[in-house]
Amino acid sequence: MAFLERPDGQIHYEVSGEGPPLALASGLGGAGSYWNNIVPALSRHFTVVQHDHIGTGKSSSRRQRHSVEALAADIDALMNHLGHGRYRYIGHSTGAAAGQVLAAERPQALEGLVLFAGWAGPDNHFRQCFATRKTLLERAGVEAYNAATPLFLYPPRWISENADALSAMIGSSNAAAGDPTIIAQRIDMIVAFDRRASAARISAPTLVICAKDDFLTPPHLSKELAQLIPDARLALLDYGAHSCSQVAPDDFLGHVLPFLLQGR
Repeated sequence: MAFLERPDGQIHYEVSGEGPPLALASGLGGAGSYWNNIVPALSRHFTVVQHDHIGTGKSSSRRQRHSVEALAADIDALMNHLGHGRYRYIGHSTGAAAGQVLAAERPQALEGLVLFAGWAGPDNHFRQCFATRKTLLERAGVEAYNAATPLFLYPPRWISENADALSAMIGSSNAAAGDPTIIAQRIDMIVAFDRRASAARISAPTLVICAKDDFLTPPHLSKELAQLIPDARLALLDYGAHSCSQVAPDDFLGHVLPFLLQGR
């Protein structure tokens, strides 16, 4: 089990595969294990780095103020610690927010950028979704929050057809339940995130990808993001909702792998 010591916590990380370095940054839940289902495919081509965000999973936290900028700095510090001053990047949701910060502030670090289920800045739908989730967390507790979370992440059909997997997923989330104060602070940090003004500074080749049935960060947010980033490509999957890399991994990888492999 590997850790990187940071000024305000320890980052747990895992490395697999061989080839050019590829950083994976997960969403609000923060766990690097989110990517486990597609890491075997990615690690055939890349040295894949997964990590738990500070304050989530096996990563500890002494952080007083959680921000997307701090998350981006953690990722870059981890990649540099591993000897990867330049790398490719896939960010899901909150990870896509961190990717925008890295691409704008550390353009020399990124060889390619995949922004998955992301947004350049919030709109009223986004704010309402996260206000609802935060209220549930604070008034009903972590277990109620975890029970409701799949409704925001997965398609109704998938939820209907995968009752056992869903039950196991919720049970695992409850067993590893994080500090509700940190969860609430992380919700606040993504609602506050707005990088519309700096998106034009992103120069790395960029793929913006989202499922058409994503309820939490709907396609109109990805369309806006792709329009703001110079020469960004946009890919919309027919099915898979907010976690389409888990629900429809072949479709997801069918867009992402060719993009990441170009120029090798």
